[in-house]
Amino acid sequence: MEVRKPEPARLARETTRENPWPLSRLSENMRKYVDRVDPTWVEAQIIEYNQRPGNRMSFFVAKDLEADMSMQVKAFGGVVAAAGSALSAGARVVMRVKPDFYLKTGSLSLMASEIHPAGLGGFLEQLEQLKQKLAAEGIFAREHKQSLPFLPRRVGLICGHAARAQADVIENATRRWPLVQFEIREVAVQGERCAAEVSAAIAELDALEGVDVIVVTRGGGALEDLLGFSDESVVRAAFLARTPIVSAVGHEEDTPLLDFVADFRASTPTDAGKRIVPDLAAEIEGLNGARSRMTALISNRIELGLRELDAIRSRPVMQNPLAALDERRRDINHSLEILRSRVAAVLANQARDLAAARATLRAISPQATLERGYAVLRKPDQTVVTDAGAVQKGDLLEAVLARGSLVATVFGTNPNTDER
Repeated sequence: MEVRKPEPARLARETTRENPWPLSRLSENMRKYVDRVDPTWVEAQIIEYNQRPGNRMSFFVAKDLEADMSMQVKAFGGVVAAAGSALSAGARVVMRVKPDFYLKTGSLSLMASEIHPAGLGGFLEQLEQLKQKLAAEGIFAREHKQSLPFLPRRVGLICGHAARAQADVIENATRRWPLVQFEIREVAVQGERCAAEVSAAIAELDALEGVDVIVVTRGGGALEDLLGFSDESVVRAAFLARTPIVSAVGHEEDTPLLDFVADFRASTPTDAGKRIVPDLAAEIEGLNGARSRMTALISNRIELGLRELDAIRSRPVMQNPLAALDERRRDINHSLEILRSRVAAVLANQARDLAAARATLRAISPQATLERGYAVLRKPDQTVVTDAGAVQKGDLLEAVLARGSLVATVFGTNPNTDER
C-alpha cells in the first residue's frame, strides 16, 4: 500500500518531524526575509582587507567598535575606488549596507553601496583631498607668496573674542615696536560660524587703506577645533588678498590649510607678534654699529688720504715746482739753437745757389750782350732784323740798346752773299 506524502507546510511553525521543510525552502525564505530589510548606515572598523586586482567584487571583514562581533562585507569595484585610502585594515568607516543572504552556503553578509572614513579619519581624508585639489590649482605655489613689510603702518588682527592669542600677538609686537597699531576683528575661531567670519574679516581688512599685513590667529586645540581654518572659503579668501597674510593658528605641530596659502606661517601667536614688526632695540643697536663702522671707515679713509698727501708733498717737484719747467726750458732753448743753426745753413746754401744761378743767367741773357755795346734792330712790326737783305733803303728801324732805344733810317744795305 502506497503511503501518500503530505503537502509541505506553508509556514515554519507548521513544520513537523514528519513533515519538515527542505533546506532549500528554509534558505529561500530566509533570503526573502533578509531582502525586505532596508539599507542601513553602520559604523565599524575594517580588520581584514585583501584587495584582489581584476576581481569585480571585493570582500573584507568589518568589526563592531565595541562588541566582539564582525561580519563579512562585499562591495563592487566602483564603491571600493570611491572609498580610496579609507578602505584599509584598521580604518574606521561609515558604510551604507544592505544584508545579503547567499543561498548556496547559507551565509549572511553585507553589501556596501557607499564607504566613507568615519570620525577624525574622515575629516583628515577630506582635508587631504581638498589640499590636493587646491595644490593642483597652484594656490599654494611659492611664486604667489608676498614678502612681509619691514615696518607695517597698521596690523590687521583676526582672532577670537578676548582670546589669549590676541594678547600674545599684541604684547610681543608692542614690546618690540611700541608704536605699532592694530586693526582688530574678533570672530568665531571654531564651530560652524568660524569659516564664514574669518573669510569675511580677511576681505574686510584687505580692503582697508593703511593695513599692511593681516595676522590670522588662535590658540591651540584639537584638530576638529581648527577645522574652520582649513575651510576652502578661508583658503581662497587668503589667496585673493592683496595684503600679506600671516597664519598663526595653533601650535607648531598644527597645520591647517591656511598655513599653506599664507605668505608667512608663524609657529605660534607669540611667534607672529615677533615676526610682523622689527625689534626696536635691535634696530637701534644695528644703527649704532653701522654708525661706528662708518665712522671707522671714514677715519681710515681720511688717514690714508693724509698719508698719500704727505707722500706727494715730499716729492722734489713739490719742493721746487719750477725745477721741472727749468729743465724743459733748457731743452727747448737747446732745440731752438739747433733749429736756427740748421735753418741758417740751409739759407746760406740756398743763397749761394741763387747767386750762381743769377750769374749764369746774367751771362747768357740778351741784356748782357747789349751791355757790351750791341743793339737789336726791329722793324715796325717788331720783327727782329737778322739779315741785311731783309730791309731796304729808307726803312725805319728801331735800335734797342742796353738802356733805351732809338729810331734809325736805312740809307743803304750791304747784304752778305757768302755761302755758309
